[in-house]
Amino acid sequence: MANNTDKHTEIEHWSRCLAQVGRTRDRVLYLRFYDHFFPRLQSWLLGVTRDSTLAEELAQETMLIVWRKAAQYDASKAAASTWLFRIARNLYIDQLRRRQVQSRGRGLLTEEHTWFAEHTADAARVRQAIRQLPQQQAQVIYKSYFEGKSHQEIANDMDMPLGSVKSSLRLAFQKLCTALRP
Repeated sequence: MANNTDKHTEIEHWSRCLAQVGRTRDRVLYLRFYDHFFPRLQSWLLGVTRDSTLAEELAQETMLIVWRKAAQYDASKAAASTWLFRIARNLYIDQLRRRQVQSRGRGLLTEEHTWFAEHTADAARVRQAIRQLPQQQAQVIYKSYFEGKSHQEIANDMDMPLGSVKSSLRLAFQKLCTALRP
Protein backbone atom coordinates (compact mmCIF):
# COMPACT_ATOMS: atom_id res chain seq x y z
CA MET A 1 0.00 0.00 0.00
CA ALA A 2 2.90 2.36 0.72
CA ASN A 3 3.99 2.04 -2.91
CA ASN A 4 0.63 3.36 -4.18
CA THR A 5 0.80 6.20 -1.65
CA ASP A 6 4.30 7.13 -2.82
CA LYS A 7 3.17 7.09 -6.44
CA HIS A 8 0.14 9.24 -5.62
CA THR A 9 2.34 11.69 -3.70
CA GLU A 10 4.75 11.95 -6.66
CA ILE A 11 1.87 12.59 -9.08
CA GLU A 12 0.55 15.35 -6.80
CA HIS A 13 4.04 16.81 -6.43
CA TRP A 14 4.55 17.22 -10.20
CA SER A 15 1.01 18.53 -10.66
CA ARG A 16 1.62 21.19 -7.98
CA CYS A 17 4.98 21.94 -9.57
CA LEU A 18 3.44 22.55 -13.01
CA ALA A 19 0.60 24.61 -11.56
CA GLN A 20 3.15 26.78 -9.76
CA VAL A 21 5.18 27.20 -12.96
CA GLY A 22 1.97 28.35 -14.61
CA ARG A 23 1.32 30.91 -11.86
CA THR A 24 4.85 32.19 -11.27
CA ARG A 25 6.80 31.38 -14.47
CA ASP A 26 9.53 30.01 -12.17
CA ARG A 27 12.29 28.90 -14.53
CA VAL A 28 14.20 26.86 -11.95
CA LEU A 29 11.07 24.92 -11.06
CA TYR A 30 10.29 24.42 -14.74
CA LEU A 31 13.80 23.05 -15.32
CA ARG A 32 13.24 20.50 -12.53
CA PHE A 33 9.96 19.52 -14.20
CA TYR A 34 11.76 19.35 -17.56
CA ASP A 35 14.62 17.23 -16.18
CA HIS A 36 12.16 14.80 -14.66
CA PHE A 37 9.80 14.43 -17.61
CA PHE A 38 11.88 14.99 -20.74
CA PRO A 39 13.69 11.59 -20.67
CA ARG A 40 10.41 9.77 -19.96
CA LEU A 41 8.62 11.66 -22.70
CA GLN A 42 11.39 11.11 -25.23
CA SER A 43 11.51 7.40 -24.41
CA TRP A 44 7.74 7.08 -24.83
CA LEU A 45 7.83 8.98 -28.12
CA LEU A 46 10.66 6.80 -29.39
CA GLY A 47 8.50 3.74 -28.72
CA VAL A 48 5.63 5.34 -30.60
CA THR A 49 7.52 6.86 -33.54
CA ARG A 50 10.44 4.42 -33.91
CA ASP A 51 12.44 7.48 -35.06
CA SER A 52 14.91 8.95 -32.56
CA THR A 53 15.17 12.31 -34.34
CA LEU A 54 11.40 12.72 -34.54
CA ALA A 55 11.00 11.58 -30.92
CA GLU A 56 13.49 14.19 -29.74
CA GLU A 57 11.89 16.95 -31.85
CA LEU A 58 8.41 16.12 -30.57
CA ALA A 59 9.65 15.93 -26.97
CA GLN A 60 11.33 19.34 -27.31
CA GLU A 61 8.23 20.84 -28.91
CA THR A 62 6.04 19.35 -26.18
CA MET A 63 8.19 20.80 -23.41
CA LEU A 64 8.16 24.19 -25.12
CA ILE A 65 4.36 24.10 -25.28
CA VAL A 66 4.26 23.12 -21.60
CA TRP A 67 6.36 26.18 -20.75
CA ARG A 68 4.22 28.48 -22.89
CA LYS A 69 0.86 27.10 -21.73
CA ALA A 70 1.62 26.16 -18.13
CA ALA A 71 -0.84 28.82 -16.95
CA GLN A 72 -3.61 26.87 -18.72
CA TYR A 73 -2.88 23.69 -16.78
CA ASP A 74 -5.65 22.72 -14.37
CA ALA A 75 -4.62 20.13 -11.77
CA SER A 76 -8.26 19.38 -11.00
CA LYS A 77 -8.77 18.02 -14.53
CA ALA A 78 -5.63 15.91 -15.00
CA ALA A 79 -2.27 15.04 -13.53
CA ALA A 80 0.67 16.96 -14.95
CA SER A 81 1.99 13.81 -16.59
CA THR A 82 -1.38 13.14 -18.24
CA TRP A 83 -1.51 16.71 -19.58
CA LEU A 84 2.09 16.51 -20.80
CA PHE A 85 1.70 13.17 -22.57
CA ARG A 86 -1.60 14.28 -24.12
CA ILE A 87 0.18 17.27 -25.65
CA ALA A 88 2.90 14.96 -27.00
CA ARG A 89 0.33 12.52 -28.37
CA ASN A 90 -1.54 15.34 -30.12
CA LEU A 91 1.69 16.66 -31.65
CA TYR A 92 2.48 13.18 -32.93
CA ILE A 93 -1.01 12.79 -34.40
CA ASP A 94 -0.66 16.21 -36.07
CA GLN A 95 2.67 15.07 -37.53
CA LEU A 96 1.05 11.90 -38.91
CA ARG A 97 -1.80 13.92 -40.42
CA ARG A 98 0.63 16.32 -42.09
CA ARG A 99 2.46 13.39 -43.62
CA GLN A 100 -0.82 11.83 -44.81
CA VAL A 101 -1.96 15.12 -46.32
CA GLN A 102 1.37 15.50 -48.11
CA SER A 103 1.15 11.93 -49.40
CA ARG A 104 -2.46 12.40 -50.51
CA GLY A 105 -1.52 15.70 -52.12
CA ARG A 106 1.06 13.87 -54.20
CA GLY A 107 -1.02 10.77 -54.86
CA LEU A 108 -4.59 11.95 -55.36
CA LEU A 109 -4.25 14.60 -58.01
CA THR A 110 -7.15 15.71 -60.15
CA GLU A 111 -6.86 15.45 -63.92
CA GLU A 112 -5.61 19.04 -64.12
CA HIS A 113 -3.11 18.42 -61.36
CA THR A 114 -1.93 15.23 -63.04
CA TRP A 115 -1.45 17.05 -66.33
CA PHE A 116 0.40 19.81 -64.49
CA ALA A 117 2.67 17.33 -62.68
CA GLU A 118 3.47 15.40 -65.85
CA HIS A 119 4.15 18.42 -68.04
CA THR A 120 6.23 20.70 -65.90
CA ALA A 121 9.70 19.29 -66.14
CA ASP A 122 11.01 22.72 -67.00
CA ALA A 123 11.35 24.34 -63.57
CA ALA A 124 12.17 27.75 -65.01
CA ARG A 125 8.87 27.82 -66.90
CA VAL A 126 7.01 26.82 -63.76
CA ARG A 127 8.70 29.53 -61.68
CA GLN A 128 7.91 32.11 -64.36
CA ALA A 129 4.27 30.96 -64.54
CA ILE A 130 3.94 31.17 -60.74
CA ARG A 131 5.38 34.72 -60.83
CA GLN A 132 2.56 35.67 -63.20
CA LEU A 133 -0.12 34.60 -60.72
CA PRO A 134 -1.82 37.06 -58.40
CA GLN A 135 0.17 37.25 -55.15
CA GLN A 136 -2.36 35.32 -53.04
CA GLN A 137 -2.55 32.46 -55.55
CA ALA A 138 1.24 32.28 -55.80
CA GLN A 139 1.50 32.15 -52.01
CA VAL A 140 -1.00 29.33 -51.61
CA ILE A 141 0.73 27.31 -54.36
CA TYR A 142 4.08 27.83 -52.68
CA LYS A 143 2.82 26.95 -49.20
CA SER A 144 0.95 23.88 -50.44
CA TYR A 145 3.45 22.32 -52.82
CA PHE A 146 6.81 23.62 -51.71
CA GLU A 147 6.27 23.83 -47.94
CA GLY A 148 3.91 20.83 -47.84
CA LYS A 149 1.31 22.61 -45.70
CA SER A 150 -2.29 21.50 -45.43
CA HIS A 151 -5.10 23.77 -46.58
CA GLN A 152 -5.96 24.53 -42.93
CA GLU A 153 -2.34 25.40 -42.13
CA ILE A 154 -2.26 27.76 -45.11
CA ALA A 155 -5.52 29.37 -43.98
CA ASN A 156 -4.04 29.90 -40.51
CA ASP A 157 -0.73 31.24 -41.88
CA MET A 158 -2.40 33.66 -44.27
CA ASP A 159 -5.32 34.54 -41.97
CA MET A 160 -7.92 33.67 -44.58
CA PRO A 161 -10.95 31.35 -44.69
CA LEU A 162 -10.34 27.73 -45.63
CA GLY A 163 -12.71 28.00 -48.60
CA SER A 164 -10.69 30.92 -49.96
CA VAL A 165 -7.50 28.85 -49.77
CA LYS A 166 -9.15 26.04 -51.75
CA SER A 167 -10.56 28.47 -54.33
CA SER A 168 -7.20 30.19 -54.70
CA LEU A 169 -5.47 26.86 -55.27
CA ARG A 170 -8.04 25.79 -57.85
CA LEU A 171 -7.79 29.08 -59.73
CA ALA A 172 -4.00 29.04 -59.54
CA PHE A 173 -3.88 25.54 -61.01
CA GLN A 174 -6.21 26.50 -63.82
CA LYS A 175 -3.97 29.47 -64.69
CA LEU A 176 -0.78 27.43 -64.40
CA CYS A 177 -2.16 24.67 -66.62
CA THR A 178 -3.15 27.23 -69.22
CA ALA A 179 0.21 29.01 -69.04
CA LEU A 180 2.22 25.81 -69.22
CA ARG A 181 0.23 24.02 -71.90
CA PRO A 182 2.36 23.57 -75.04
